[in-house]
Amino acid sequence: MYTPSSFALNDLHELHQHILGTRLAVLVTHGDDGLQASHLPLLLNPDEGASGTLYGHFARANPQWKALQQGAEALVIFAGADAYITPAFYPAKAEHGKVVPTWNYVAVHAYGTAEVFTDADRLLQLVSALTDRHESARDQPWKVADAPADYIDGMLKAIVGFALPIQRLEGKRKLSQNRSTADIAGVREGLAASPDVHDQALAHLMR
Repeated sequence: MYTPSSFALNDLHELHQHILGTRLAVLVTHGDDGLQASHLPLLLNPDEGASGTLYGHFARANPQWKALQQGAEALVIFAGADAYITPAFYPAKAEHGKVVPTWNYVAVHAYGTAEVFTDADRLLQLVSALTDRHESARDQPWKVADAPADYIDGMLKAIVGFALPIQRLEGKRKLSQNRSTADIAGVREGLAASPDVHDQALAHLMR
């Protein structure tokens, strides 16, 4: 990921917080079948390994897990808030007009090679943890144990799990840091006044 130094996000805790706040990641590999990408919910164990370890699973019918099994390096993309930045937000537009549009965003990329597993007990632990995470905000959270055991056993046979120790992390927080203080304030205020929830989310990050 191209990241000028002024946009670099290097703090491990902040990188992990971004990962934890991303509900759906994109896992990209390059193997015998070329480039492949899957959109997956993942779990992060921040204390496992130097930079943490990611856990997830594929449908067994998805051939991408075979690339991981063969040792292909994976790129996992955790996209965050983003917004189009119009030159109209910049006070500099009225001063000299030397401004152009851009895009502000936050993203984290994780790299590593994964261990693939099909052990039923380990898969059950993984899907239970994923379910508990995403059901936790509900008044009556659904649990894997709520389904018939034989049904869950059959579903576990249809997936392949993986553990991906993060070997390299890259973070980018492009929030107009390369602009003047006045222009940064103009962008923040312009996005905050927008009816678009994505713009408002980016404005919140800029505070």
